[in-house]
Amino acid sequence: MEKKVEQFDVVIIGGGAAGLTAAIYCGRARLNTLVIEKALVGGLATYTNEIANYPGFPEGSTGLGLMELFHKQAKNFGVKFKLTDVRAVQLEGDTKVVETFRTNYECKAVIIASGGKNRLTGAPGEDKYLFDKGISFCATCDAAANTGKTVMVIGSGDAAIEEGMFLTKFASRVIVSVMHDEGKMDCNEIAKAEAMENPKMEFLWNTLPHEFRGDEQHLHSVALKNTKTGEILDVPVDTCFLFIGYVPNTEIFQGKVALNKPGYVITNERMETNIPGVYAAGDVRDKWLKQVATAVGDGAIAGYTAEKYIAETNQFNTQIMDAAAPGLVYIYNAVVPASRELLPLVEQFEEKHPEVRVNRVDVYKSEGIARRLGVAEIPAAVYIKEGKVAGALTGTVTLESLEALTER
Repeated sequence: MEKKVEQFDVVIIGGGAAGLTAAIYCGRARLNTLVIEKALVGGLATYTNEIANYPGFPEGSTGLGLMELFHKQAKNFGVKFKLTDVRAVQLEGDTKVVETFRTNYECKAVIIASGGKNRLTGAPGEDKYLFDKGISFCATCDAAANTGKTVMVIGSGDAAIEEGMFLTKFASRVIVSVMHDEGKMDCNEIAKAEAMENPKMEFLWNTLPHEFRGDEQHLHSVALKNTKTGEILDVPVDTCFLFIGYVPNTEIFQGKVALNKPGYVITNERMETNIPGVYAAGDVRDKWLKQVATAVGDGAIAGYTAEKYIAETNQFNTQIMDAAAPGLVYIYNAVVPASRELLPLVEQFEEKHPEVRVNRVDVYKSEGIARRLGVAEIPAAVYIKEGKVAGALTGTVTLESLEALTER
């Protein structure tokens, strides 16, 4: 079957909080933007019964309600949505390709916001009580709803123990299921000591989830199996929190972008990956705190950076490297006086040499064009001849040195 081909400025893979925020920024910048989401627009946040810590919502909001607002705002800016699965990506070069079953989407920039999934135990009944039916993955989100209740934590790593201690501020009992022998945990020693001294925390050693039990509406208990004796212990709980790991959705990006050992996308603070024009935002990237608020921040930066990249690419190809006439590029930083004060000198050169096309590039907000020209020291001047870099000048910039540069 021959696939259709469609063109966009930006394709965003994933429609969670990060992807939707990136879409809002790209759409508002009047970029032709597509969001591809394989499941439910809004991502994992839509399964959260209450989000009480997102700024601007003092009464709280359901995850679904909040994500519907994000979705509506993105559509208001002309963002298009496709509910389908991404099969493969081609990320090198100026034109990127995002492949689905029926269509290849060609674009100038890609934002990876594919999120991830919580690691599950695989015990019977688990899928029946996920999210708002008794199994949770976020103490920050759901602790307050368990005030005065009995909760269970599965796991003994740093996240499990630290989140368990946070839960003790609300719950009356926090029962921790640990697969190891008594006294052994996977967390750091400081967290371990604090947890074992916490009067609200109880530990069930050498146990693993055997079955999640309840009625059609909600979880009532977790049956734990002793790994040494085989005994089944049915523990009544109001909520069970799983902290046994998180798996990023990066299978299709293996070998395409730089990933860390657990599989998260590595980015800098501008959400840039190791591939020009490819960005990552939200839970899919290597980061410390995974919350809707941090996903929004990531998405805003990724969307803004993608817009800058596309604008710079257009300027670089159509103006700076235009082979129709020789060109001089003055690269400066507008907030550095010594760099800014040379602008009148560049204007003098432009008036004296109308045959040379002059471009001024301010690196205050982005060094993209400077990097493309191989310039690391600011201020600098680069001479373009026949569509190629013919020479560069850094350090002391004078009218005479500019004229000498363009005489090459």
